[in-house]
Amino acid sequence: MKRILKPVTYLLAAIYFLVDAIFAAIATPISHWLARHLEFRQLRAWIRSLRPYPSLALFSVPVILLEPIKPVAAYLAATGQMLSAVVTVVVGELLKLVLVERLFSLTRNKLMMIPKFAWAYARFTEAKVWLQATEAWRAIRALRCAAYDLFARVRAGLAGGFSRLATFRD
Repeated sequence: MKRILKPVTYLLAAIYFLVDAIFAAIATPISHWLARHLEFRQLRAWIRSLRPYPSLALFSVPVILLEPIKPVAAYLAATGQMLSAVVTVVVGELLKLVLVERLFSLTRNKLMMIPKFAWAYARFTEAKVWLQATEAWRAIRALRCAAYDLFARVRAGLAGGFSRLATFRD
């Protein structure tokens, strides 16, 4: 049984890590940019003033509103509009991720006052810790770090090449 589950664990860890890395790499800067550039002090104050259950209701709004994006993208893909389908699902998921992340950061303390939410969040955290402790996760993480290092070296080499080209041209 262990031999069967090991490749499945590697595959699931790789998929989770890849999707998480891609969306987090895009969503986190967007979320931070929004926090820095859009002054929603009154909205933030109102969100923070909410009691736990209204915070939970507000927290679920982006999921409820943006979840139908997936069937729309599936329809677009089924009708041969692949680029539209990919753009729809990527934009929808990024928007949902950014909104949920921002709302969670504003309402986390209130949400943790709800016993079932706190219990579910603790289980989610435990599952994430377990996944990150697996050999598969560590292997995929090492590959990711190696890929980032390679990308940084290539980018630095290209930047150096362009600066030498600009100097040579002058």
